[in-house]
Amino acid sequence: MGSLLQSDTQLNRHSYYEASVNRPPALESLVGALDTDVVVVGAGFAGLSAAIELAQLGFKVVVLEANRVCGGASGRNGGQVIVGYASGQSELEQQLGMHAARQMWDMSLEAIDLMDARIARWGIECERKNGYLYVADSKRKARALDAEMDAMDKHYGLSTARAYGADVRAMIDSPRYVACAQEKRSGHVHPLKYGLGLARAARALGVQIYENTAALTMEQGAMVQLRTAQGTVRARYALLAGNCALPALAPRLAPSIAPRIMPVGTFIVATEPLDPGLVQRLIPSGAAACDNNVVLDYFRFSDDARLLFGGRVSYSSRTPARLPQRMAARMAAVFPQLRGTPIEFTWGGFVDISMNRAPDFGRLGENVYYLQGFSGHGVALTGLAGQMVAQAMAGEVSRFELFSRLQHREFPGGPWLRAPSLMLGMLYHRLKDYF
Repeated sequence: MGSLLQSDTQLNRHSYYEASVNRPPALESLVGALDTDVVVVGAGFAGLSAAIELAQLGFKVVVLEANRVCGGASGRNGGQVIVGYASGQSELEQQLGMHAARQMWDMSLEAIDLMDARIARWGIECERKNGYLYVADSKRKARALDAEMDAMDKHYGLSTARAYGADVRAMIDSPRYVACAQEKRSGHVHPLKYGLGLARAARALGVQIYENTAALTMEQGAMVQLRTAQGTVRARYALLAGNCALPALAPRLAPSIAPRIMPVGTFIVATEPLDPGLVQRLIPSGAAACDNNVVLDYFRFSDDARLLFGGRVSYSSRTPARLPQRMAARMAAVFPQLRGTPIEFTWGGFVDISMNRAPDFGRLGENVYYLQGFSGHGVALTGLAGQMVAQAMAGEVSRFELFSRLQHREFPGGPWLRAPSLMLGMLYHRLKDYF
């Protein structure tokens, strides 16, 4: 599960990722007026990746970040580096046809290769590992998993090793799952270490990054002008890479953006460090894992032998009551061996989902681009999205336009009823999980 945004400052202070890095001192806020080639709003994976690519193409780049670099989604997600898209390939096939869907699949593989290339080039130490387990907890969902993996192998060449029944426990020592499929293209990473590494790379290329500098208003014309509390930036191009925050920035320019995105809360806990031998027994391959329920459980082990376990959903900005205890109960249902294990960190935030769970990339007029709707599959895809935007600004638009051809519907109910409507729909599908 890829993309989280801040929902509760108290939770954010208890993020394992924040506790396990040494952040540099805060960068200065913008004061005064700047002229530049490109202004990027959001110093997460997408914005930083675009800034790196643009700088390498010779553009002068300014990045505005409302909080700290990777303080939202990019620094607090599940760290799962996943091939493909949250929508699945069927949505892409239906909208764009098999050829374009295959192009987009290949690009999702390229996104992982691009991430690894950046890690290698810039020497980013971020606990990167390969390996992924797709698990199912009922016979019905095992059949669905098999059908999906068969289709992915036949049409897209994604080969998996599979296990059923008692044999599952050789891949993941959990009594909950009746089927498991393992592939090696996906994997996991410490997202905040990776994001801070991208920021160092961007600054080494001359990118100016301003923290605690929210973009408050935007005026679009031959030049784009963004105003902040104490300054302004004028640029030839702008990239809005704030995901859930985009609609608040440009409601007049893009009234269609807000209804196409729904922020859905999800949460993660981290245990105390476990015995390394137990970690090896629970998931011998060291892979990340995710089930195929409507409300997902997703989990992996960190380098210091903690289980990072994510799940639950929320449709409001409030943190659920007794969250650590509830998450511990979900964790124990997967791994009874960990019942009673202390939880040391609890944090969470919002996944920026689109109605069809496909990415929503586009352009507003001639010189403002936006990226949103990663729908939990953003750790790798954000990097490729940033590269595609940079290429489009440099005149090579074909790859970006492939994504922008995807059609997106608005969530029903308007600004006040969208969340209750989605909650009822999710409740219906959750009930189906039990039958």
